[in-house]
Amino acid sequence: MTGPANGAPEIPVIELVQPMAGFPDLARFALVQVDDTGALCSLTSLEQPGLRFLVVPPATFFPDYTPEVEDTILADLGSSSADDLVVLCVLTAGESLATTTANLAAPVVLDIATHRAVQVVLDDPSLSVATPLIA
Repeated sequence: MTGPANGAPEIPVIELVQPMAGFPDLARFALVQVDDTGALCSLTSLEQPGLRFLVVPPATFFPDYTPEVEDTILADLGSSSADDLVVLCVLTAGESLATTTANLAAPVVLDIATHRAVQVVLDDPSLSVATPLIA
């Protein structure tokens, strides 16, 4: 479950069904492509416009990453099909691409049909919150 092959779509309004960790009062975001391919996107708060998270569909950097999403999460998103789900990994920008990391332990799962999303904390100790983009 990684989403469209050509990257993430732009979505003007996304409702988080649960707030992102550390941001309890923010629920409305826009997903905006930062590059032409959708490989790098910005999840920008509509309630606090100066706040944004850089996110990537993981397939480009982590082709073997296939997180399991529980049925309760699908229900929370109002998902009718797993084909409508896009997984996005939140980045921590470094000085360069070589020092930038991705949070594989807590991806954002987005339903492109319902425009609802949630950050899911995965129960997998092998996944890190700071996985280098380039090994």
